[in-house]
Amino acid sequence: MSGLLSGARTSVNPLRQLTIEQLRQRTSLKWREYPDDVLPLWVAEMDVPLAEPVARAITDAVARGDTGYPAGTAYPQAVAEFAARRWGWDGLAVERTALVPDVMHGVVEALRLVTEPGDAVIVNCPVYPPFYESVAHAGRRIVEAPLGEDLRIDLAALEEAFRRTRAGGRPAAYLLCSPHNPTGVVHSAAELTAIAGLAQRHGVRVVADEIHAPVVAGGARFVPYLSVQGAENGLSLVSASKGWNLAGLRGGLLVAGPAAAGDLARVPFGVSVSTSHLGVIAHTAAFRDGGEWLDALLTGLDDNRRLLAAQLAEHLPAVRYQPGQATCLAWLDCRALGLGDDPAAVFLDRGRVALNSGLAFGTGGAGHVRLNLATAPELIIEAVHRMTSAIG
Repeated sequence: MSGLLSGARTSVNPLRQLTIEQLRQRTSLKWREYPDDVLPLWVAEMDVPLAEPVARAITDAVARGDTGYPAGTAYPQAVAEFAARRWGWDGLAVERTALVPDVMHGVVEALRLVTEPGDAVIVNCPVYPPFYESVAHAGRRIVEAPLGEDLRIDLAALEEAFRRTRAGGRPAAYLLCSPHNPTGVVHSAAELTAIAGLAQRHGVRVVADEIHAPVVAGGARFVPYLSVQGAENGLSLVSASKGWNLAGLRGGLLVAGPAAAGDLARVPFGVSVSTSHLGVIAHTAAFRDGGEWLDALLTGLDDNRRLLAAQLAEHLPAVRYQPGQATCLAWLDCRALGLGDDPAAVFLDRGRVALNSGLAFGTGGAGHVRLNLATAPELIIEAVHRMTSAIG
């Protein structure tokens, strides 16, 4: 690895550019949560240098002293153009967007727009743990509609959850994770259209978290929820955070379907103005100019999925891994190892490798771990070695 710390050369795999010594100089959560003898492959930070167009946009803004409040429509315009190029969707209307501090803040605001305290929010478990925390913070209650055995949305279970939550006549929302975290499943146009039909039939409002939309594997196609028939009253959240590793430069975008524009107009002014101006600059540059860097990353992630599958097949064949079509994450079924409900605790204690415990992902997470693939191939090999030693 070359060890470049400034802008990445876009033709080079960004996951191969930093040494572990350089990564341990970072002061962010991934590299500071655990002691130095622990290999951290947990939280969704990527071990990459900053994309050069993003780095240039930020440093230019700092040189200008351009650190005030966000303004203008450059961010939604960049997302709209990205959506047209990458997803073949030209329906993202700049006038139906609002800045939000980040995607999960945007989720909370969207839920407040379409439900009242105490109302139900349906989720497809196992699912991203902050869904549970954010729904509770918003004063709503979680209703689980578990994924099927194939890790895809179980439409029958979803409809039953819709029917049950709407039986008393109270509002309900469905918090759709698309692509799905932790499984990496990319929902098809047919699935999303079916979801929109069910939501219409039962009067459930859909809020789609699409933060991982840029991180889609070769051969897969991301379909924006708002692009399918019947989704006109939906809301979605997008961001460059996951695609370009910008969690420290927060900035999300809340997007409304044509029939939800009135809801969007009720987003408090304080929410949008609380968005980081530097974050907006960074996210705009990523969507507008970061495509080549993103392509190099996606190629590297595809390679890492294959590498992890091969390593597990050779050293831990009892672990079930179905490579996802999206995200930088791997969802590993470790139940056959006999390590109990929380194998991540065993891997940390005995192998000194930090993974996410499946327990935090809700029903269906016991006996599973989530591994972050966005690192150097050598570290994935080392992680599997440590996991193997933990059960030896």
